[in-house]
Amino acid sequence: MVKVPATQAGVPAIRQLIGRGLNINITLLFSVSVYEQVVEAYISGLEDLKRAGGEVTKVASVASFFVSRIDTAVDKRLDKLSDRQLADQLRGKAAIANAKLAYVRYKALFSGPRWQLLAASGAKTQRLLWASTSTKNPAYKDTMYVEALIGRDTVDTIPPATMDAFRNHGEVTPDVIEQDVAGARTMLAELEQHGILLKEVTEELVTDGVQQFADAFDKLFGAIALRRRALLEGDHVRLNIDPGSPEMKTAFDAEMEAWRKNGRIRRLWAGDKSLWNGTDEDKWVGWLHIVGQELVDIDCMHRFASEVKQRGFSDLVLLGMGGSSLGPEVFGKTFGRQYGWPRFHMLDSTDPAQIKAIEREIDLGKTLFIVSSKSGSTLEPNIFMAYFFERVGRFGRIRLANTSLR
Repeated sequence: MVKVPATQAGVPAIRQLIGRGLNINITLLFSVSVYEQVVEAYISGLEDLKRAGGEVTKVASVASFFVSRIDTAVDKRLDKLSDRQLADQLRGKAAIANAKLAYVRYKALFSGPRWQLLAASGAKTQRLLWASTSTKNPAYKDTMYVEALIGRDTVDTIPPATMDAFRNHGEVTPDVIEQDVAGARTMLAELEQHGILLKEVTEELVTDGVQQFADAFDKLFGAIALRRRALLEGDHVRLNIDPGSPEMKTAFDAEMEAWRKNGRIRRLWAGDKSLWNGTDEDKWVGWLHIVGQELVDIDCMHRFASEVKQRGFSDLVLLGMGGSSLGPEVFGKTFGRQYGWPRFHMLDSTDPAQIKAIEREIDLGKTLFIVSSKSGSTLEPNIFMAYFFERVGRFGRIRLANTSLR
């Protein structure tokens, strides 16, 4: 099954995926009210699939409630109550009570005319699944959740240690989850009377759960990236940028963790302008994808380079200003002149002395000039072009080419 979290963004996805005939495990479920939205998405998805001529008989789904996490969170709030006796009476009961109410809604939602139409076509109910059913508090019986959540059409993903304990000393009461539902309602109402709202608890648990999923996903991508880098770069993978002082490294690491934890890295790659001022910053992040875009034109670049070499140019002069010339300058200084290729020169100043210096270094009759301009209307490169056009024209070897490489 494909896992989809029961979040505001996840619920619409559940309907779409079920509507396409996929089997879905709805995860990070804590709230009964959210569960009702999940069931609505499931039933609506089945109806969509049926209308499209799909086979509802092949679709299965579970709604996974995380049980013990609720008690862990509620118990922390109970620890703050001044009445210790009351706190102990309420401890370790919220999760089971919440599960009982969820099962009541399960039976109600999968009944009635609307569901019967789907059931008649072979549709299966979306079974409740109990997750996190090992006890986290050693004061609780180790089989407490397993024993309390036995009910028809449910699934319990029991951890191995808890399964061993249940085999050894567990007690089975058929359909126990349907017993004392009134008591479950009373218990949750009593929690609210003392300022412990299950809605707040479940919302925090979803937020924490999504963050844990995101952290795990980020670590997975990080591990893949490191492995890929090691395979591609070999010994060069040991080369790193050193932040400098220990204080700077601490600050750098803290900022990187903040970016990772808050999803800023993904937002950056998605061009999310809210990462900055929320105006038009999304239009200024094309550099993130420049490698992929340039690779599209790699054949054109190879043809251009081959022509340059065949024509026997001794020099190549790039005429540009600012951003149009700094990149080529970095490449030129990094790689130096390559054997059998023209010498590279860059002109990005209107100072007459620098223009003359470039002209003295080259053979005008054997020089390729590249006019580099993002807009095509920058004044300085156009001045350079006009000047050298006139100078080269004296040799009668002018050839114009207008090339746009993204």
